[in-house]
Amino acid sequence: MASMAGLALGCTVQNRSVFSRKNYFYPDLPKGYQITQYELPICLDGRLDIDVGGQSKRIRIRRIHIEEDAGKSLHGMGDESVVDLNRAGTPLIEIVSDPDLSSGAEAAEYLKRLHEILMFMGVNDGNLEQGSFRCDANVSVRKRGVSELGTRVELKNINSFRFVAEAIDGESRRQIQLLERGDRVRQQTRGYNAEKKETYVLRDKEIESDYRYFPEPDLPPLVLDDAYIANVRNGLPQTPAQRRRDWMDHLGLTPYAAGVLSGHPAIARFFDDTRALHQDAVKVANFVQSEVLRDVTTTGLDARFPVTPFQVAEILRLVHAGTISGKQSKELYAAVANTDRAPEDVVRERAMAVIGDEAAIESIANAVLQANPKQVTAYRSGKTALFGFFVGQIMKQTKGSADPAVVNAVLGRLLAG
Repeated sequence: MASMAGLALGCTVQNRSVFSRKNYFYPDLPKGYQITQYELPICLDGRLDIDVGGQSKRIRIRRIHIEEDAGKSLHGMGDESVVDLNRAGTPLIEIVSDPDLSSGAEAAEYLKRLHEILMFMGVNDGNLEQGSFRCDANVSVRKRGVSELGTRVELKNINSFRFVAEAIDGESRRQIQLLERGDRVRQQTRGYNAEKKETYVLRDKEIESDYRYFPEPDLPPLVLDDAYIANVRNGLPQTPAQRRRDWMDHLGLTPYAAGVLSGHPAIARFFDDTRALHQDAVKVANFVQSEVLRDVTTTGLDARFPVTPFQVAEILRLVHAGTISGKQSKELYAAVANTDRAPEDVVRERAMAVIGDEAAIESIANAVLQANPKQVTAYRSGKTALFGFFVGQIMKQTKGSADPAVVNAVLGRLLAG
């Protein structure tokens, strides 16, 4: 998984990486050290492109390393703090970017793009609430024109894109206020209080030498040969950005539609599976967005759909063939949702087929015109907007099953007389 993440982010996967012990004493780490990678991590030198306010920016990724999770400290539990050790020892990857992010908005966008890539790779289930995806944000400020970075403050374990942006911007303001009144910024680890929209101190931050890194004596180096790395590379699925480009360039989807349909890997698969069964990808995209997505529920990498790709493709085929109208397609979708019924069977049972017989529609249209003489007179006097009123009346009489093209043609002829 670390190799997949690294390759998807343009990193070089190292043939040889080494585990280390990171020593520190804190209640969430009862054994007093964390197994991690330090000098020789598994992945180096990647990048991720983001777009904020119409401006594209490349964020460099310094490294990806494998390590074990610590426990979780919970503060404000009455008068006490407690430690939850359920996740202690769980393996994870840490992705470290270079200091290329300049605002909370850029950081949030970077995390969103990173989040979707890891989900599409199957490396992460994307669950922010349960802590499967979280970030530490290192924040420092400097005066314009000064190249040297200021003192760094680490904001720990933020699990919301919005909160990341708020926390970074709030911490930046706090540091600027300190410096402007002549104080110094202390190197600290801080948390974020979303209700107060402010950071709070957890502890003074260790410097790198405090951790006394040394090679993990119980684990050998991790050695990956070129064939293994090539095999992982060849098995990578498309990234969301690649998928969006393909959909827009080759299928004619709008950027908005491509963005919505690539919002979750299961939704992207559903769209691809459906368009493989129906030739008009744009109509598939529109129907999935307007009808299907409001009923989809996602849990991690899984998603529950009310219909199958076959059912959606069959509904669109019936519309394309003129068997049902666009309006009826919504009714048909509701009828087959959460069932295994074939749309064509439902159309037959409910007699939903479009009325395209011109003589039948002319009979209904004559009845509508006879029932509304004032509107006919007004229309023939120049109030042509009433044409839509007559169309609506015919559709009402036929419960939406009349062919709109035939209705327009018949009405135009009758009203002209």
